[in-house]
Amino acid sequence: MTKVNLITGFLGSGKTTTLRHLLAHKPENEKWAVLVNEFGEIGIDGALLADTGAVLKEIPGGCMCCVNGLPMQVGLNMLLQQAKPDRLLVEPTGLGHPKQIMALLASDTYQAWLTLQATFCLLDARQLADEKYTGNENFRDQLACADIIIANKEDTYGDEDRANLDAWQEQHAAGRQIIVTRQGGLDVNLLNTPRTNYAELPDGQHHHGHAAPASGIAAMRLRDGQGWRRALNQGQGYFSCGWIFSAETCFDTVQLLEWVRLAPVVRVKGTLRIPEGTLVVNRQGMDFQIETRQGAPLDSRIEIINDREAAWNTLQSDLLRARLK
Repeated sequence: MTKVNLITGFLGSGKTTTLRHLLAHKPENEKWAVLVNEFGEIGIDGALLADTGAVLKEIPGGCMCCVNGLPMQVGLNMLLQQAKPDRLLVEPTGLGHPKQIMALLASDTYQAWLTLQATFCLLDARQLADEKYTGNENFRDQLACADIIIANKEDTYGDEDRANLDAWQEQHAAGRQIIVTRQGGLDVNLLNTPRTNYAELPDGQHHHGHAAPASGIAAMRLRDGQGWRRALNQGQGYFSCGWIFSAETCFDTVQLLEWVRLAPVVRVKGTLRIPEGTLVVNRQGMDFQIETRQGAPLDSRIEIINDREAAWNTLQSDLLRARLK
């Protein structure tokens, strides 16, 4: 039997950082797999998790939580058959609704294969003061279905944020465990916590801006001879634009960082080749994290998400000008 944990959380709550932390602390004698879904079509998290040693399957385009769940089932079946993991961590898109995913994981189809354990939801408590988040149905329902809530990014909280978290817990999460942490520093032993929250949730709003994700059930790749490629997606009131560049493409570090910092969007995430190696960028609002890694990536990928349509062509032109070659 494969133990399964669902790791949810709204945009920018720190799901990928948490996954990296958990994978770095997994028992040496266990084989773990990750099924990851992103709202954008490009697929960034696979590149960010590629060096963790886990078996990884990506489902881009926000399609994991569609009602029919077909991309989810295909990806899940492939992982179970090929990897036979001891534990599976499932990371849905931050804009996804958890009900269909949880129903599939707990269905009769997988009873002989999976043991669904505690579901975790990451929360940036600063978002509790913003109606844009608290008024979002998926934001509320991700928290409602969690067995354990992780109040992440604690080092960025002020007194008002802590007070809002206490008030929210009293009103919405009485009796459930809330763990305050930073940088996704979750105790790996908590993954063995049994599932106890069986709250009945509505189906939630879900739609794509097109009939089907352009990249199917795999992260986007370049066609032969392509130097770069762009992909768009929209749904749940958000819009995404992402780019993938060939392995030979190299960016000017300073120009690239300025582009990421100044882009008038709510979310930027990417892993790109620079002269020093690989640059990992992660920006949520004004929170901006960067990391450099040795060695060049297999390709360069960057995705931006906004709560309204942005000037994609202008942003693209500025990004292309940041290329060295």
